[in-house]
Amino acid sequence: MPKIQIQKTEVPLQIEKPPSRDLVERMWDEAEEVRYMLLDSRTIEEARGALYKWLFDMELKYLRGDMDVHPLIQAQALEAIKVFKQVIAPQNEELTGYSALKYLYKLARYEGLNEVDEGFVLEFLHLFKAIYGRPDIYPAKYAEGLGYFDFSKIKGREAGIARSNYLDKLATRVWEYIKRYPSGLEPEIIEKRKENRRKILEVLGGKEDDWWDYKWHFRNALRGKRAIDVLKKLLKGLSEDDWKALEEAVKYNVPFGITPYYLHLFDFEEGWKRDYAVRRQVLPPLHYVKEMVSHLDEREYYFDFMGEHDTSPHPLITRRYPMVAILKAAHTCPQICVYCQRNWEIMTAMDKSAIPTRMTIDEAIDWFAEHPNIIDVLVTGGDPFILRDEDIEHIVKRLSELDHVKMIRFGTRTPVTVPMRITPELAEMLGSYIEPGKRNVHVVTHFEHAYEVTPEVAQAVSNLRKNKIYVYNQQVYTFWNSRRFETSALRIALKSVGIDPYYTFYPKGKWETKDYLVPVARIEQERKEEARVLPGTFRTEEPVFNVPRLGKNHLRAWQDHQIIMIRPDGRRVYLWHPWEKNIQLVAPYIYTDMISIRMYLDKLKEVFNEDLEDYKSIWYYY
Repeated sequence: MPKIQIQKTEVPLQIEKPPSRDLVERMWDEAEEVRYMLLDSRTIEEARGALYKWLFDMELKYLRGDMDVHPLIQAQALEAIKVFKQVIAPQNEELTGYSALKYLYKLARYEGLNEVDEGFVLEFLHLFKAIYGRPDIYPAKYAEGLGYFDFSKIKGREAGIARSNYLDKLATRVWEYIKRYPSGLEPEIIEKRKENRRKILEVLGGKEDDWWDYKWHFRNALRGKRAIDVLKKLLKGLSEDDWKALEEAVKYNVPFGITPYYLHLFDFEEGWKRDYAVRRQVLPPLHYVKEMVSHLDEREYYFDFMGEHDTSPHPLITRRYPMVAILKAAHTCPQICVYCQRNWEIMTAMDKSAIPTRMTIDEAIDWFAEHPNIIDVLVTGGDPFILRDEDIEHIVKRLSELDHVKMIRFGTRTPVTVPMRITPELAEMLGSYIEPGKRNVHVVTHFEHAYEVTPEVAQAVSNLRKNKIYVYNQQVYTFWNSRRFETSALRIALKSVGIDPYYTFYPKGKWETKDYLVPVARIEQERKEEARVLPGTFRTEEPVFNVPRLGKNHLRAWQDHQIIMIRPDGRRVYLWHPWEKNIQLVAPYIYTDMISIRMYLDKLKEVFNEDLEDYKSIWYYY
């Protein structure tokens, strides 16, 4: 590989659970000949040569048809062989600074067990299973015992009925999972939240009419010491670390805030059961706060994961692609998402100093006027819907005067945090700037969980759709909404209120948000095994990873990323290709999973008591 500078994400090495000898023996039971190759090799380089010869021989056996396996098992084996070749490649050792082969060489002699994590051994155990045609994939846990039939044995109507009966059984199993995650549209949840609303109004000194006034929610966004006082009166179940995190955030001015409306989505009496995703959306873990505090003086650059400073040609503008650019109309929101990409510039909730002057915004729009190749403007922030209606109209009016702008999108989370903000008047005004055949106006929002989808949301979306404005959702796929079929429940809830899934984002790999991260393999698994079960119109979104400095990479496009190393702590290291691949020779990016598959599965068990058999195929997504 030519010597080019490839940027990478730095992740500390963490050996949390060294493997037992029994686990290492289990790994070698899957690949006894590999162990003997390593034992017979006098040096690591000699071992490397022997392994490559073995891999080429195995590949040839599959391609000649010598291995008596199902075609899907063969496809998995060939992928695993490719991964193993990459992982033991000298150039990838140089790129990553790690050598998986060195640790395998030691483990073959049962040495160095304390130098690796269980996750490392489990990765190779499953890799060997795949290479030898024995992956733990089929059937999926939710399809066990359904008695799949062979089309070659029955034909015609009989086959159609048998197939339909099988699909009924499969769908019933899937619904058993989906029903674990109720939406906010269910009568029981609606009634419970009416009581939450009453309690919040009582604590904040509000009246029933205030609740339906978005300005009241903006004024009463919980921040600072007042937020802690209110939460202590209303919430049960917060740990000492949770309270300490909030106190430290307030003390050191780490951006934080919750709207009264969003607070009423919490389960006050029985927290951390159904409302995990809701709580973790806004309640920062202690690790996050400590990281933010330790870099407060340099946060503008230290936390700029996407390198937006280098993609901003003008104040308030970010441009990463040829025909679309971002206009940041505000640097704050009604409430703050803990994992916000722009935590390097976002101010505390509803901070008045975070709203640019009209002159600054006009100068930014003047820049768009000078760049006629841009046909899509995403007005975002922060949240642009914290602005007054007249300020929003000023922006959309000026943009609509630019003939080259075919699409005006507003990126806002107010449908989730303060749905009352989407008034009939605002929706009508935005819709008035739609000109069929010339220009459209859309809203892009950010629902994380079915629990956030409520009757108030349904009304807000209805206001927009009545005015020809379509609403799209961008979900961030975090640990807190990553259980089996949890995102499927969200998709169904969104479609029921008229929102179309648009993107599922792999969360930004920022060390301060490690408590929110999942392995790349989990979002790939979700798309193939869970989203695919739903009708196509319910799974219209694309899973993507916003690669630092490069932009969106489609996770389903295997040709755009590759595993190049498995670190001793079990974390996978990927080489991500830029969106400009096949257009320009742009350097790729090296990204390390913030959490290994072993760490992720252990956490699922610890936090949610999940049956890990449900996730058994995760090891086989590359």
